[in-house]
Amino acid sequence: MMLTNDELVQLTGKRAKNAQIRALRFMCIDHKIRPDGSVAVLRAHVDHVMGGGMHLSQPKEMEPNWEAI
Repeated sequence: MMLTNDELVQLTGKRAKNAQIRALRFMCIDHKIRPDGSVAVLRAHVDHVMGGGMHLSQPKEMEPNWEAI
C-alpha cells in the first residue's frame, strides 16, 4: 500500500511536493509522480530501505547444561 500524505510529510520533513521528491531521491527511496502531480511511495519499500520489519532479538543468556555435569 502507499504512504499517506501525512506519512510522506513525516518521512521527508517537507510539505512541498518538489522538496519531497528531492528528499526521497536523497534517501534513495523509489517513488512515482502521479498524473495529478502527487507523490506515490510504497510503504513496503520504505520499510525495506529504512530497516522496518527487522526484529533484532537480544542475545539469550547462556546457561550451563546442568545435565552434562
